[in-house]
Amino acid sequence: MKPATTLRRLALWVLFLIVPVLAQAQAQLGSAAALRAKYDAVHTQLDRNIFNRPLVLESTEASGQLSGDIFAVLNHPFDQVSASLSQPGVWCDVLMLHLNTKYCAPRGTGNARTLAVSVGRKFDQPLSEAQRVDFVWSPPTVADDYLSVRLSADKGPLSTRDYRIELEATPLDNGKTFMHLGYAYAYGVAARIAMQGYLATIGSDKVGFTATGKDASGDPTYVGGVRGVVERNTMRYYLAIDAYMDAPKQLPQRLATWFDSTERYARQLHEVDREEYLTMKRNEYKRLSSPLPE
Repeated sequence: MKPATTLRRLALWVLFLIVPVLAQAQAQLGSAAALRAKYDAVHTQLDRNIFNRPLVLESTEASGQLSGDIFAVLNHPFDQVSASLSQPGVWCDVLMLHLNTKYCAPRGTGNARTLAVSVGRKFDQPLSEAQRVDFVWSPPTVADDYLSVRLSADKGPLSTRDYRIELEATPLDNGKTFMHLGYAYAYGVAARIAMQGYLATIGSDKVGFTATGKDASGDPTYVGGVRGVVERNTMRYYLAIDAYMDAPKQLPQRLATWFDSTERYARQLHEVDREEYLTMKRNEYKRLSSPLPE
């Protein structure tokens, strides 16, 4: 394979990666009390923000590491959130909402569970052209007032590594749920070069959500580059969780809800037309009945 082709494939994988790295993301708070304290600390931000919903988004960039964290209120009682998101199969339904997730299926039994996932481009494509990664499902922590979920994969395609996704949640007094979603990944020199090339060309107009100032017209300017990448995908995964909880048994409604929610932030998240997305996802769900090729 030509070096330029390899770098492009690596850039696409890194930039649209659907899984975070725990070690470099903000650590889980670890308990209901700590999570509730965080809720109290960000309560004002939850009430007033650019998202017009109870949500706080944080992101960081360090050497070879990107991370994003969302703290948000779900309009669903904790017992429903915990019962759903403590199941590995539900996470496949969540991940499948993302444009780049082409296949996801739980495997194994008991504590030896994995999610077999394929990730590809933002359009309909055969699984043979997608990238494969298996995520280890750690037994979740499930208590009356606290949920903790973790997924991990040490290796990915083209030298990417140490993938993690973590969620924790606790009930609020009003019958809703406060959650923390952590997202991040690590990458090496080749991935950094590939990302720089992408962001200097076809990705040059992409932005995130953090305001960095105002332009000459007085409109806000937003963070770009790799921080913009991690902010966009952090938001996509949060919206996927929210859409699943709104319609856990109704796939058409879930797909429509996710797409419509992303279009509320079209400046950052718009990629394809609505019918193109819905058709692609219907096709991808149909092939979930077939085993993932080894």
